[in-house]
Amino acid sequence: MQVRYRWVVAALLFFAGMLNYLDRAALSIVAPIVKTELHINDAQLGILFSSFFIGYCVFCFIGGWAADKYGPRKVFALAAGFWSVFCGATAFAGSFATLMVARVAFGVAEGPMGTTTNKAISNWFPRSEAGRAVGLTNAGQPLGAAIAAPIVGLVAYQFGWRISFVVIAVLGFAWIGVWWRCFRDHPQDHPAVSPQEVAEIVADGHTNVAADGGAEVKSEGVMRYLLSLPVLGVAVAFFAFNYVLYFFLSWLPSYFTDYQHLDIKHMSVVGVLPWLGATAGFVLGGMLSDGLYKKTGDVLFARKTVIMLGLGIAAVCVLLVSRVSSLVPAVTLIAIASLFAFMTPQACWSLLQDIVPSERIGATGGFVHLLANLAGILSPSITGFLIQYGAGYSSAFVMASALGCIGMIVLAVCVRPAKVSRLRGAPV
Repeated sequence: MQVRYRWVVAALLFFAGMLNYLDRAALSIVAPIVKTELHINDAQLGILFSSFFIGYCVFCFIGGWAADKYGPRKVFALAAGFWSVFCGATAFAGSFATLMVARVAFGVAEGPMGTTTNKAISNWFPRSEAGRAVGLTNAGQPLGAAIAAPIVGLVAYQFGWRISFVVIAVLGFAWIGVWWRCFRDHPQDHPAVSPQEVAEIVADGHTNVAADGGAEVKSEGVMRYLLSLPVLGVAVAFFAFNYVLYFFLSWLPSYFTDYQHLDIKHMSVVGVLPWLGATAGFVLGGMLSDGLYKKTGDVLFARKTVIMLGLGIAAVCVLLVSRVSSLVPAVTLIAIASLFAFMTPQACWSLLQDIVPSERIGATGGFVHLLANLAGILSPSITGFLIQYGAGYSSAFVMASALGCIGMIVLAVCVRPAKVSRLRGAPV
C-alpha cells in the first residue's frame, strides 16, 4: 500500500515544532545558571522570557500574511534560518541587555512558525483529518520542550550553558535542508504525490463551505474575519492556553529548583514529565476532535468540546498545584494539566479552519496567533513579579487557573453555529 505523502509533510512539521520548542525552552532550562553568572533577579528573568514575544507576536501576523502570499515553503525556510542564527547568538550574550536583544530577535524569527504550519496543513490535508494532522504535527512542540530538559540541562552541566545554544542552532540548519528538498506549497506540485492523493485532499479540502455543510460561499475581505466574534472567541481561548503554556515553559524549571529544591541535574529529569503529558495531549486531542466530528457530523461541536474540556480540567489541576507543597503531587498535577491543556491548541487551529475560508486562513490565523501570544509577553513577566514581589508561586498558579476558566467561557459564548454561518455568508 502506498504511503500518503501528506504524512511525510506532517513529519517535517513535527520535527520543525520539536526544534522550535527545544530552542525556546533552552533559556528556561539554564536560567538558574544564567541568573547567577549574569547577576539577574527573578523580575528581570521574567522580562527576558517576555521579551521573546515582543517581535514574535507581530510576526505571527506578518508570517501568516506572507504564507498566504509567498507560500509556506519559502516562509518557513527563511524563518528557521533566522531563528537558528539568533538562537546561536544567545551563546555570546554577556549581560542582561545583550541577552534581551538576542531574545527579541529570536522571537521575531520564530513568529511565522505557528501560522505557517497551519497554512501548510490547510493546503495538504482534507478537512476530516485536520484535527489529527494539527495534533500530530504540533506534538513535536512539547516533545521538544521535554527533550530540552535533559539535552540542554546535561550539556550545560558538562560543557557550560553557552555550548547548548550552538548545538541547537546547528540542528536548525540541518532541518532547513531537508524541508527545502522535500516540501512544496501544494500537493499537486510535488512529484511524489499521486493523482489519487491529490483528488482525495481536494475532495474534502478546506474550501469555502458553509458551517452547516451547505453550498460554496464567497470569501469576504480579511477584516470581516479578523474582527468577528467567532474569530475573537477562538483567540481568547488560545490566549488562555498560551498563558498556561508560557508559564510552564518559562518558569517550571525555576519552580523545581527554587520551590522544590532540586538541583539542575535532577530537574532535567523531572522536568521531562509534564512535557510528555503535553505530547500525549496534542495527539489525543486531535484524535478526539476528529472522532467527535465523524460521529456527530458537527464540526463546531467537536472542536469546541475538546477545547472546553481541555481548558476546564487544566484549570482545576493548576489551581490544585497552588495548594500542594511536595514534589510528587505537584508533578502529577502539572503533568495532568499539561495533558488536557495541550488538547486545546490543535482544536483551536482546526476550528479556525472551519470558520474562515482557506484563502484567508494565513492572515486570520496570524492575527489570532498574535492576540494569543500576547500571553507570552504577559505570562512570564506577571509570574516573575508575583514571585519576586507578591505571594510567590501559589498566586501564579491561581492566576493561570483563572484565565483557563475565562477562555472556556468566552469560547462557549462567541463561537456558535448561527454566528459562524452569518460570518461565512451562509444561510443560518
